[in-house]
Amino acid sequence: MATSGGGKRPLVADRRYPAGGAKPKAKAAPPPKKRKPDPKPRRPRRRHGFIAGTLLFFWRIVWGVLWRVTAVATMVVGGVVFYFYSQLPPVDSLLDGRARGSVTLLDRDGKVFAWRGETFGGQITVDNVSKHLHDAIVATEDKRFYYHLGVSPRGIASAIRINLAEGRSAFQGNGGSTITQQVAKLLCLGVAYDPAQWKSEAEYENDCRGGGIRRKIKEVPYAIAMELKYSKKDILTIYMNRAYLGAGARGFEAAAQRYFGKSAANVSPAEAAMLAGLLQAPSALAPTANLERSQNRANVVIGLMEEQGYLTKAEADEARRNPAQLSEAARQRNGGFFADWVMETTPDYLARDTTEDVIIETTLDQRIQAQAEAALAHVFDSKVKEGSTAQAAIVVMSADGAVRAMVGGRAIPRAGDFNRATMALRQTGSSFKPFVYAVALDLGYSPLDYVDDSPYTINVPGSGPYSPKNYDGKFKGMITLTQALAESRNIPAVKISELVGRDLVKKVATDFGVASKMADGPALALGASESTLIEMTGAYAGILNGGSSVTPYGLRALKLKGEDEELFGQGGGIGERVISERAAHALIYMMSEVINGGTGTRARLPDREAAGKTGTTNSARDAWFVGFTADYVVGVWLGYDDNRPLTGVTGGGLPADIWREVMVRINEGVAAQPLPKEIPPNTVSGTGGLAPSPDIGGVERPILPEEVPYFDGSNAPVYQGGSTEQGMPDARRQEEIDRAVREALGIN
Repeated sequence: MATSGGGKRPLVADRRYPAGGAKPKAKAAPPPKKRKPDPKPRRPRRRHGFIAGTLLFFWRIVWGVLWRVTAVATMVVGGVVFYFYSQLPPVDSLLDGRARGSVTLLDRDGKVFAWRGETFGGQITVDNVSKHLHDAIVATEDKRFYYHLGVSPRGIASAIRINLAEGRSAFQGNGGSTITQQVAKLLCLGVAYDPAQWKSEAEYENDCRGGGIRRKIKEVPYAIAMELKYSKKDILTIYMNRAYLGAGARGFEAAAQRYFGKSAANVSPAEAAMLAGLLQAPSALAPTANLERSQNRANVVIGLMEEQGYLTKAEADEARRNPAQLSEAARQRNGGFFADWVMETTPDYLARDTTEDVIIETTLDQRIQAQAEAALAHVFDSKVKEGSTAQAAIVVMSADGAVRAMVGGRAIPRAGDFNRATMALRQTGSSFKPFVYAVALDLGYSPLDYVDDSPYTINVPGSGPYSPKNYDGKFKGMITLTQALAESRNIPAVKISELVGRDLVKKVATDFGVASKMADGPALALGASESTLIEMTGAYAGILNGGSSVTPYGLRALKLKGEDEELFGQGGGIGERVISERAAHALIYMMSEVINGGTGTRARLPDREAAGKTGTTNSARDAWFVGFTADYVVGVWLGYDDNRPLTGVTGGGLPADIWREVMVRINEGVAAQPLPKEIPPNTVSGTGGLAPSPDIGGVERPILPEEVPYFDGSNAPVYQGGSTEQGMPDARRQEEIDRAVREALGIN
């Protein structure tokens, strides 16, 4: 076939098959190769400036050090936590946090009226206390208690901010502690008290509760260990049992009993708020110290409980309208001075230093105690100018020495806890005179015998002449012993004391219980010696009971808590006879005339017999009235703590008013009984019969004065009639009596 193309090479197809004409077997096409994605373009390296580069360099160094230090610190803290964890004891052994035992004092009816030491109400748990109390504690002390591991960084930071804002150092003041950290403090971080290391338990406890950064650093691992060891309920249980809540109450159960007279399981929202509020400052906020301040703090807690949803608005308003009130026993605060006195008269190892829980049954009558306090307040409110700082003390006892009430002083600013009934040594004044007449009566003289109230001078060796004066500056001449005591004449008292002998007067007074050092001179008869009110009241009780000594006592029995066996029995009572019963009854008659027509008429009672004696010391620095009815002996003292003179006050004035007010109140509802009085005949029997004598308030006496002996200051009675025939027979008999008296006294 001709071609065209001008000689060009003809078109020929490419050989697709091998020679021989056989069609080759088709091969599978190779899979497409995956295309690698284009590499991500690198970000161009940032170039830093010199300063930025330097800072970055140092930051890398700091960060490298920081994370390594943190790791090491974490390991150390973990090791400390593990150590504390392994040392923590079972929960039950941590509940009673007291270092010493408690003393519970019961009145004569077996009712609690006072506590001493640290009381512990017994184990309570989160499950058996009032829900309101649980909520109040959490709301007040640690609202995030159930959400942290023992430490709250937010709370610590907030506390540091508050402290710095108030000008304190970061860790002084508000500590931001969680409840767990507070428990750690209560446990003293597991450090037990060591007498060799600490001067006192108080110093040890102060250190345990101290603040500062070092204390916080120690608290953190201990608190974490507690969170790991115990449940939240266990930690709160320890807290509720160990926290101090004022007035000697350790734990919320003891505090609820102390303030409200009920268990912590039964407190109301208002009561729970008051208890929780005490945690801030237990002693200062204790309701027994200042109820209004405690109620104000409780209102703050109620607000927190409402804010956090524990109380509805209605419940919170109800709690505010009806604030918590103290129980009757706590409100009256009865027997504080009495309780202190009982503690002082009880061996230390069973009282102030006891390691056991002790129960003391006492003689206190809370009804009488309250009435004595009310009587004192009434007289001062109605008869003493406002703002007076004069002090007073009262003791009420039975004839056997059982003390029923004690007021150790008025509750005025800066009065302190000084017990003026038992600790104040004061001159007794004329309240001492009954012991002078007791000697004369015991030697055989009669209340109807005479004494010469005339000027009198004694030459005292080493001191010179001593001339006693009567209070009114007058002289009555011949008067009976009864009139001399009733009118508190000084000259007759000194004459009789010198006749019977000062040593015998001292002995009788001491045997009756006036234990203080006696004055040595003739002023002994006028009460120059010092004594305490309880001693004088006990001595007068000896007169009432018929002439036997009395040891005042308040303790009837002492037992360990939970045991029936007595460790100690009654601490006092009636002792040895001092004067004859007849002499005591005659003296009671003479002392009744003090109230009926003498210096003590303001003490006269409307419905029963009473006897007593006034007493006023030099410059009226002390004023006394001590006396009794058939049922009670009451002593009253009035004066200033700094020994200033009283203005316009004598024993027959305000002290007699207080005495009468006390007696009227405590004898209300008590049937009147006559006093055991006796009027022995005078030492000379009158031949002319008896007739009323206006000089001594209607008491009968002989009408023949020449037959009646009297005391003129010599060592023997003198007869007005001299050696008359009419008086001789009786005079001879009297001389024999006088001779026997002089021999007994060693007088020549």
